[in-house]
Parts: sequence; C-alpha cells; structure tokens
Amino acid sequence: MATEHIVVVGAGQMGAGIAQVALVAGLRVTLVDVSKEGLAKGADRIRAGLAKLAEKGKLDAEKRKTAEANLATSTSITEVKDVDFAVEAVTENEDLKRRIFQELDTVVKPGGVLATNTSSIPITRIAASTKRPEAVIGMHFMNPVPVMQLVELIRGAATSDETYQKTRALAEKMGKTTVVSKDMPGFIVNRILIPMLNEACFALMEGLGTAEDIDTAMKLGTNQPMGPLQLADFIGLDTCLYIAEVLHKGLGDDKYRPCPLLRQYVDAGWYGKKSGRGFYKY
Repeated sequence: MATEHIVVVGAGQMGAGIAQVALVAGLRVTLVDVSKEGLAKGADRIRAGLAKLAEKGKLDAEKRKTAEANLATSTSITEVKDVDFAVEAVTENEDLKRRIFQELDTVVKPGGVLATNTSSIPITRIAASTKRPEAVIGMHFMNPVPVMQLVELIRGAATSDETYQKTRALAEKMGKTTVVSKDMPGFIVNRILIPMLNEACFALMEGLGTAEDIDTAMKLGTNQPMGPLQLADFIGLDTCLYIAEVLHKGLGDDKYRPCPLLRQYVDAGWYGKKSGRGFYKY
C-alpha cells in the first residue's frame, strides 16, 4: 500500500514542520489539533513555510499551489478518513499519547503505520495501547523539521519489518536521512545530547565559566554551531529536564541525574527562548 494520505496529530512547531515536509513531498495531509486556535496557527505556519520555499526558488508556483490544496485540518482524529500513515507529534505526555494511539487505531487503514515523534517515551509501551502493535514505530524528527535532515527510527518490541520499511520509505520521500535505534531511553540523539547539555548546566552551576564562555568554548573548541546552554534554551529547558528524568529513571545511573540548576530554572518558569528567559534573555 503506497502512502498517499497522512494525518499529523499536533499542530505545534514539530507537527506543522512534519506536515510541511510531507506536503512538499506530494502527500495529502490532514493536520489535527483539539485547539482551533492552535490548528489555525499551525496551518498559517505551514503556508508561511511553503511561501518561504517559493521565495528561495526551492518550490515552484504549481507545486506550492498543489501543496496548499493538499492541506486539510480537523479538531477530531475520528473524523479523518482514508488514512495510510499517522504521525503523532503532541507534547511528551505518555497518557495523552496512548489515548491518541487508541483513536488512531480506528482511522488508519489496515496495513497502515502508526508513528510517534516522541523523543524519549518507549515505543513498546505506546504500541501496547493499540490493537496492532506491529504497526507502531518511533519516527523522531529533529527540530526545525524543514531544515534538519535526520529522522531517528525506533523499533518497538513488536514493530514489523513491513512497518519499518514503509516508515523509512516515507522519511526518504520527505528528503530525510534515517538511522535506526533500539527502543531504549533517549534513543540515539538524546541519549548522547541531553547528558552533554546537563553537564554544561553543572559547569555553570559550579562556576566553571559564564554561560557565554561555556558556549563559546564548546562552539570553537568542538566546532558546534551552537553552544550547549543556548541549544538547551532553544529546545526548552522543561523538555531537557523531562528527557533527563527519563534517562535517569530508565537507565538507573546517577550520571544522568538532572542538574539542580536546570530544575530550578524550570521551577522558575524560565524555559528558554519560548518563555523569554533561560540561560539567556530573549
């Protein structure tokens, strides 16, 4: 079964980005969000992204028109019909994701795929909430989706070879490069990235250097485009803390213990760029 129509659940930055790359790849996309306001903002973000591609000469007028016409929106998963492939991209809340997958189970065609964009929650546990765990897979896009090339594919205990092949083919159709991870806390990217960001928090808390010096040292010393503290601000300190907690709990090793300074900033509501303050002010 060829993938022609996908539903993306969650109209935030990640969901809108996933929908945009799917539209550019020539797919029909239904964007779903329970919030009418959030849904409208997500659709506007997608149209703005398509316009930007057209301005840069990366999308011709006819393809842009087709992409815009292929976008539909809905506030209810159960109202969406003829779905070949689903990508869930809501907040990192396991109970919420499990409820969404129970609904997706009723709308995705037999032989279709139910993918989650989770960055840390075990795929096997999400899959257990459906009647077809073999069709469930992790499809972890990087942020911002239209720019970042990587997609992590995570196979749960029951994920079938057919599900994996369909998901890889879709990611490649979207112009992405894939890697495969076991279903372990943090997968590949966050298993390595979050401890680095967390260690930068410890370095700051211990007075090893200022935020600016720590970031400059890592940018120029390791050829990274962005320092770890600035990157944490862009990811969201609340998200970084959540993933650090998942690693600490799931792997049971104190080397993953979240930095107290990171926890304090989150308690203060300093989530980074999205809140106007984190390790830097925005």
